[in-house]
Amino acid sequence: MAETTGISRRHTLQGIGAVGTAAMLGSTGSTPARASGKTPDGVAMNKRANRAIVEKVFQTPLIDTHEHLMEEKERLAAASRPRDESDDWSLLLSHYLDSDLVVAGMSGDTYDQFFSPKTDPADKWRLLEPYWPAVKNTGYGQAVRIAIRRLYDVDDLSASTVKKVQAGYEKTRREGFYRRILCEMGKIESCQVNSLGRPFRESDMPTLLMQDLSILGMYAGPNFDGFGEPTGIEVRSLADWHSVIDWWFEKYGKYAVAVKSQDAYHRDIDYEQVPAEKVEGIFKKRLADEPLTGEERKSLEDHLFWQAVQKATEHKLPVKLHTGYYAGQNYMPLGRLLHNAGSVTGLCRRAPETRFVFMHICYPYYEELLAAAKHYANAYVDMCWAWIINPVAAKDFLKKFLVTAPANKILTFGGDYIPVEPVLGHATIARQGITLALSELVEEGWLSLADAMDLVDPIMHGNARHLFNLAEKTRVLQDVSWA
Repeated sequence: MAETTGISRRHTLQGIGAVGTAAMLGSTGSTPARASGKTPDGVAMNKRANRAIVEKVFQTPLIDTHEHLMEEKERLAAASRPRDESDDWSLLLSHYLDSDLVVAGMSGDTYDQFFSPKTDPADKWRLLEPYWPAVKNTGYGQAVRIAIRRLYDVDDLSASTVKKVQAGYEKTRREGFYRRILCEMGKIESCQVNSLGRPFRESDMPTLLMQDLSILGMYAGPNFDGFGEPTGIEVRSLADWHSVIDWWFEKYGKYAVAVKSQDAYHRDIDYEQVPAEKVEGIFKKRLADEPLTGEERKSLEDHLFWQAVQKATEHKLPVKLHTGYYAGQNYMPLGRLLHNAGSVTGLCRRAPETRFVFMHICYPYYEELLAAAKHYANAYVDMCWAWIINPVAAKDFLKKFLVTAPANKILTFGGDYIPVEPVLGHATIARQGITLALSELVEEGWLSLADAMDLVDPIMHGNARHLFNLAEKTRVLQDVSWA
């Protein structure tokens, strides 16, 4: 996808979100102490929440293992444009929640008018009002509501609050607001960003917005323009394309924290290890822009996928793969998702030295992914996005994971947003879910309180630090020439 400083959620999808708790503390003896009411950042906690766990989880830093965040300077560039070309508070609803709005009945014309910069921000509530009651309690809706409350001190959107929300939006969107939202308010140490505009983003904040290296265009297509042209390599053969793949890893392998592909949006992830000699002729047909059969396309993609995975493994980079639910609306073939977990096991068997990170808990087929994580040493699970797809299912998944698979195989948070503001809401939901998962395991007798407390640091940041070698990556990124 060509890079742009504008913000278009529809266009983006085509290229493919110290807290003091002393007042809540009490006895932590043999009977678990309850934490009813709300935490200081406004999260409602039910009576099953253990006070000690609440305090620990809400004070512990998170490592955010998956985002699509644009650079802060791009957001600030939007702010400098004329009013009818700039973004406004509706941007917070433009990623994920907009799909709920469409599914709830919002028409295409209303959608375009609501998200248009030419519509006065004060008039946008009138367009949203008929659909807001239907979407405000979904995970997507709650992430936005929490962000609005914490950032702008507005409890809910309404005709009487929309001007205050816009004023707060403009006041917040200032230089340094990424660090304020992510680090100071969200207690997020660092993020891992999959840029949707280029294979690797040379970020202005390299130790905060750490980057994945996209491998999608290395094999899907492949993408001769986006991945081939920047290398300067004249591609006339399959071997030349192998050199293109090598070039990206040689240039960015030491800076990337992982490689990423979301090819599961387009096909099953059942990649076979196809030898080069079988696809040399197919590649030449593709190079000549001749049509390929479905079987030829799959063989070529499969071969190039493993070429990229081999390079990732040589560079000690985990391989992140989308599984499960699709962003957007009205096009997801659920039957294909059913096969994701089975395909996952095939990948793990074929490349036992590669560390695979399976994203989004394979929702809604997460029981099968639990089995894969328990059985395969090289299978890791990332709960990114899951907390706002279905917060209750994500909480239940974490409970089941911790008594099923080794606890060092789970990553518990990734906001998965393009705009930064809803990440704050998503992180708050994740903390609530982690708290409840651990508290319920203690209450039900599956874990002792001490064991539950010992799990907090690993699942919130320790596992990510180890899996992605973040200490070394931070050291390297501190002195990058582009920053």
